[in-house]
Amino acid sequence: MTTDIRKPSAAPAKQPAASPFEDESLWGRATLPRTLLSRALSVPLALGFTVFLPLFVAVQTGAGVRDAAFWLQLLLTMYAGARLSAMVLTSRRKLLQGSFWLFVYMAMGVAPLAQAVLGQVPTPVVGPRSDLTVAIGLVLLGCTAFDVGVLLARHRPAGRAGGSQKASKPVMTHRRRLQLLTVLSFMCSAVFIMKLGGPAVFFSSRQEIIAGIEEAGVSNGDGQAGQALLRGFGTVPALLALLLYTRWLITSKFARRKVSVIVTWAALAGLNLVVNNPISNPRYWFLTVMFALLFTVFPVSAAMYRVALSMAVVVALLVFPFADRFRYDEKNYRPVETTSFLEPMALKDYDQIGMFANTITFSNSGPGHFYGRQLAGSIFFAVPRAVWPGKPRDTGVMVGQWMGTVNTNLSSPIWAELWLDFGPLGMGGGLLGMGYAAARVDRRYAKRATRSSPPGSLISVVVPLVAGYSFILLRGPLLQASGRVAIAALCLALVATYRTDSGLPPGAPRARTRRRRAALRATTGV
Repeated sequence: MTTDIRKPSAAPAKQPAASPFEDESLWGRATLPRTLLSRALSVPLALGFTVFLPLFVAVQTGAGVRDAAFWLQLLLTMYAGARLSAMVLTSRRKLLQGSFWLFVYMAMGVAPLAQAVLGQVPTPVVGPRSDLTVAIGLVLLGCTAFDVGVLLARHRPAGRAGGSQKASKPVMTHRRRLQLLTVLSFMCSAVFIMKLGGPAVFFSSRQEIIAGIEEAGVSNGDGQAGQALLRGFGTVPALLALLLYTRWLITSKFARRKVSVIVTWAALAGLNLVVNNPISNPRYWFLTVMFALLFTVFPVSAAMYRVALSMAVVVALLVFPFADRFRYDEKNYRPVETTSFLEPMALKDYDQIGMFANTITFSNSGPGHFYGRQLAGSIFFAVPRAVWPGKPRDTGVMVGQWMGTVNTNLSSPIWAELWLDFGPLGMGGGLLGMGYAAARVDRRYAKRATRSSPPGSLISVVVPLVAGYSFILLRGPLLQASGRVAIAALCLALVATYRTDSGLPPGAPRARTRRRRAALRATTGV
């Protein structure tokens, strides 16, 4: 095992930050060209996200009311814009925090602000205007709690010197178990494809997919556990196997010289093209696939991280509202006709603020808070309703049925889920914990996902995947999102291992050296 034993003779002088938002740099000194570029872009980028875009939306003409809810929404948008700018311009790649603030800025900030200006919402807000004001204030409170959690993680005291050796070891990918996961992914996806009638269905529309699931008899009545398990096992193992093989090929010359590895990767890519394509899958899931692949292919690129977060705002504004072309078949599809760039954000899926307000109205109308019941339903999602007759429904479905809407496939953001179960204090505590955990994982990812990290490093694949899937978790409902989380956890538990090469003692025999090198290849894929 090789170890960098170079130590500076004296503590180096602290370099100035590359931008007003950056922490101490992991990627180089302040004189690097990319740092100079960050300095040049920091002011217009921060002003654009924080001031120019929110004010440009706010000054548009529309039928909206300029009341307390409007100004509070503008404040939330500007706050989220400032935090997103900080994530883009930081010297460390903070994938989890970056995805959180990207979601808040677009789904809870700019889009609801456009709806407030136009006086149009994608889902009716059935309660009084005061409930909408309370919902916006609670979202702002949750965002502040998230930042407090990040600050607490930053000032966490250093760990004990005598910590366990196992805790300091990175979690690796066991190569033979990865091969087993690959076989299982092909088997599960094959069952999924056959249940739905063949690969052609996956290139038609989402309506055909839903119809195929109903014909397969796995979606009975109100129970969605069978559908979640079928879709989850048909898509998640294939995606994880592809990400792990991609990571192996990108970082290992040994893998790139093996024809079997290249052929397996190509077969997995073809399989994912069928089961994880944007035609037959929800947009948020395909966003997860693309986000995870992007940061697996570019594991250490700070420039790609910044470009991805910045361009995601443009995609969310101009592409995402029109990306439901394949949700319907040719007969039922109606193209969106708009006269303003704000209208698609008021007619499509950005209903998170409105649904939070509806959840508050629903709770105030009688049911009150559920004290963990909804969360229990999400955790035990796989229990069929035949066994658990009182199993909670999706929060979005439950509120939608109470509202009397025809389409109950409505969002329920994490703010609403936590508030409905635990009230404002529980919501604040939950988001504080999320901020703390995100900051800790981002810090560990920045330290582990480096050019010198082994090809089998599992954190280099898991964090991009979680960052992409966080858009689904933040949008909600949690019950719908739990199935794929549990299946991904099972797949990761299958391939994870702590076995690493502990080094060779001086004078070790060559046969023993070869055996240990073979063991290293088997556990890390080197």
